[in-house]
Amino acid sequence: MSGQSASWSDKDLGNAVLLSASGRIDLSNAETFKDALSNALSKAKKALILDLSGVDYISSAGLRALMIAFKAGKAEGKAFGIAALQPLLLEIFTISRFNLVFPLFDTVPQAVEKLAPNVGGTAT
Repeated sequence: MSGQSASWSDKDLGNAVLLSASGRIDLSNAETFKDALSNALSKAKKALILDLSGVDYISSAGLRALMIAFKAGKAEGKAFGIAALQPLLLEIFTISRFNLVFPLFDTVPQAVEKLAPNVGGTAT
């Protein structure tokens, strides 16, 4: 397969888990992305915050993975937020109207402050 690959890593912030993704999220890796979201959500006490600052493209398969994780989090009473969208991703979210579904934040610290305010020293 051609194109760029994607990668992700999660970080425990106390009440929240921060999942940072980079690269392209498309059909070739959407299932792995969904698994990473599910794994991070299972570790989160109150919220899952997704940092997409390093992602330059997301396909409908990636958006589907986000929706699955969002619904799972809602069922578990956990907040879900997406931070630091690049302009192209913001356009994709707007065209698909996902900007009306997911809480979007300009920065990770803003998302942490809103969704997991008891995390010390992270959001400044």
